[in-house]
Amino acid sequence: MKKISIMIPCFNEVENVELMSKTVINVLEETLPQYDYELIFIDNCSTDGTRDVIEKICSQNRKIKAIFNVTNFGQFNSPFHGMCQTTGDCVISMCCDFQDPVELIPRFVEEWEKGHKIVSGIKTSSKENPIIYFLRSCYYHMIRNMSDVKLIEHFTGFGLYDKTFIALLRELNDPIPFLRGIVAEYGAGFNMTEIEYEQAKRRAGKTHNNFYTLYDAAMLSFTSYTKVGLRLATLLGFMASGVSLIVAVVYLILKLVNWYNFNPGNAPMVIGIFFLGSLQLFFIGLLGEYILNINTRVINRPVVVEEKRINFDLDPNVTGHE
Repeated sequence: MKKISIMIPCFNEVENVELMSKTVINVLEETLPQYDYELIFIDNCSTDGTRDVIEKICSQNRKIKAIFNVTNFGQFNSPFHGMCQTTGDCVISMCCDFQDPVELIPRFVEEWEKGHKIVSGIKTSSKENPIIYFLRSCYYHMIRNMSDVKLIEHFTGFGLYDKTFIALLRELNDPIPFLRGIVAEYGAGFNMTEIEYEQAKRRAGKTHNNFYTLYDAAMLSFTSYTKVGLRLATLLGFMASGVSLIVAVVYLILKLVNWYNFNPGNAPMVIGIFFLGSLQLFFIGLLGEYILNINTRVINRPVVVEEKRINFDLDPNVTGHE
């Protein structure tokens, strides 16, 4: 009997986690009874009681497992680590807030059985803030055009992955894994297909995305999969130097030809200093992002440090604890 692993990362989802487990299990048992399953929650150090709920549902069903992280390792490391701990023939990764449609699980499995080892869920529309969705669209389009790897627009990681792809993830040894980029880079070799869906509103609770998390995601993809930032710094540096040289020559000629009447004041110098200074600060910051990316990889810390596991060493065919 083939086994399906459902991996659900969570952080402060006390209002969603129990209903999510019941909904997923109902879908699996009603529409895919010919498959075995495991449901793995990986908790990113929740502080709202989510862990208590997870422990309760794990005690009721040994096929539900959990990993508790010692701290919050971010929106990319934790799901990546959770996927690598699964034991199924395929893994379906989905969020705990019901924005990823649970009813797509049978469709993912159907496409997997046809031979597609990666089935990606692609948002065609969203019920989230339309301004946020528009900004996301601009970001995806920009990164896609600048990167050598054609990143998938409106792909969040929601999808199905065959165990052969999970084996690849385990071999990467990347301390800051960016799953969306990895799927885009290697997906063609795994006969990837796409399924479109409309992203629903969060069922309960508040989104944990803010400016910092969105910026962090953008910079990770930008510094991991594009060279354009460094190339742009070099190009604009040459251009700014050329413009400065031309201005200096023109200034000198005017001064020599009409030295007694030519008095432009300090305005050109002040403008030039502010322009060149702001340009330098911008690219120093951009260079710092690349260096931060390199530094994190060189340090090579673990993707996640676990606090404890639940039900990983128990017989999943026995329901409940004795």
